[in-house]
Amino acid sequence: MVKVTVWNENRHEQKNPVVREIYPEGIHGAIAQFLTEAGLDAKTATLDEPQHGLTDEVLADTDVLVWWGHLAHDEVADEIVKKVQQRVLDGMGLIVLHSGHFSKIFKTLMGTSCDLKWREADEKERIWVVDPSHPIAEGISEYIELEKEEMYGEHFDIPAPDELVFTSWFEGGEIFRSGCTYKRGNGRVFYFRPGHETYPTYYNKDIQRVIINGVKWAAPVDRQRPVYGNAQPLEKIAVKN
Repeated sequence: MVKVTVWNENRHEQKNPVVREIYPEGIHGAIAQFLTEAGLDAKTATLDEPQHGLTDEVLADTDVLVWWGHLAHDEVADEIVKKVQQRVLDGMGLIVLHSGHFSKIFKTLMGTSCDLKWREADEKERIWVVDPSHPIAEGISEYIELEKEEMYGEHFDIPAPDELVFTSWFEGGEIFRSGCTYKRGNGRVFYFRPGHETYPTYYNKDIQRVIINGVKWAAPVDRQRPVYGNAQPLEKIAVKN
């Protein structure tokens, strides 16, 4: 069974009654619930826990880390970011959601500003499947339509994705690369755009399906990890005069 840790800074839920009403158990709780219902072993961690809930023991026991952050990116300790980065390089999967594009861990793994355009105007979002054969798009029709979402627009300052699975169109006219995959070291990373805190996006069954698919796709491959550093020859090397 894939072991998933759903990380959320859990600040909007404490500050904004609208968010608290939509997600009474927190965004992390809502995500963990549908992951559990899908047969995954999901637990949660939040910013204000010791070591942000991401102790060495938790990270070692995590196959895939799901990350949601917005207000408090700068409060995440650099030491924890380095540990998460190393776990990704070692093979742990990482799913970065919505405003997690500005998280320290995503910017560290991407090596760019990860900046973009944005607007809150209750706009329709249409998320088009542009790679229908990709396993993350399994069970999704041609597009997902959300009645209201926050707009993210290009240019999105990220490296060219290894695979582009989804592209969004917004009512105001912008488009956005909203479903991007990357490989970093032995780990897999999936960025998925929708999920503004004042909308019930994570109750949408298609959005849930994409995240479930993303977790399964990002789960570590069951194989021996590569060995790095100085290596002895596999064959005898002839002495050359």
